[in-house]
Amino acid sequence: MNTVKVSFLIIFQCLVFLFFGINFPGEDPTFLKTTAKDVKNVIFQSVDYGNTWQDISNGLPANLENTELFVNNNGLFYYTEKEMYHRNANVLSPGWKKEYAVNKLGSVSVCKSGMYAVTYDGKISKFDPKTKAWSPIFANFGRSMLRTIFETQKNTFLIGSDSGLYRSIDGGKTWKHVIDGWSIKMVESNGVLVATSQKGIIRSTDDGQTWKTVISEGGVGIDVAIIKGGFAAISYNTTSKTRRVRTSYDDGKTWQAIDAGLPPHDLIANVLQVDDYLFVGHPKGIYKSEDKGKNWALISPAIDDKVFNLYVSGKAIYAFPRTGGC
Repeated sequence: MNTVKVSFLIIFQCLVFLFFGINFPGEDPTFLKTTAKDVKNVIFQSVDYGNTWQDISNGLPANLENTELFVNNNGLFYYTEKEMYHRNANVLSPGWKKEYAVNKLGSVSVCKSGMYAVTYDGKISKFDPKTKAWSPIFANFGRSMLRTIFETQKNTFLIGSDSGLYRSIDGGKTWKHVIDGWSIKMVESNGVLVATSQKGIIRSTDDGQTWKTVISEGGVGIDVAIIKGGFAAISYNTTSKTRRVRTSYDDGKTWQAIDAGLPPHDLIANVLQVDDYLFVGHPKGIYKSEDKGKNWALISPAIDDKVFNLYVSGKAIYAFPRTGGC
């Protein structure tokens, strides 16, 4: 009976290692090497709060250019202007599947009513899960230099462009220019909107109709995220010439710096939270905090001088190394 138990334990550990890349005591908790001969170090996955990582690049085509990434409840999507690949987050060690035919898809946003995409030259489209196709939408918007699209909990649409932020409360029939300057990333929690902007980090409490700057240090806003009990943000400080990381636990009214334990740098990419852990994509690698940013530990070093952009789907964390950060 003891022999059976030991054999079962060994088989179980091997399966866990195969599927998740989880190391056991005595092993080096760094990125695992892929068995792919042509593609590696493109995307990594962790299912144990960043303690171990698995290279999941195997199956992607080599030499894709201008690649982007987004996640939703169905997993991870890796795409270029003409190709898209999907990896299901609910399957143990799944492969990549080529998905929807796309042409200059642009920046994809996972919104309340579905997936939308905008392109810099002014194309706006929505994904139809029934037909598996992207179709034009909001044809009357009539502007170019588009960066992002966001849908609030009240079904208001916001489109960020280089010429400003635009708002529609009637399903895209009419649009109102609400602020000047670009705004690229937006999040919402408890009826409060927080966004990156050309002036720093901005905040709205009236569904995007009016905005106030809440973090302004001479530079632009880099990233915003929802965390437990509040928000996190990254902005550029022109005095220190570094990107600063902050959190807010009063609906974005006031912000506290949490980057004292991080090496100062001007290319910190983004911040996110999974359960009680904060993660930051940094030029030196991936940093993790177990105490709301009081202390940070480098859990995975950088690869090829690239900066990890971090994404989360459920409890799976994805790391996407990019040249120059975000």
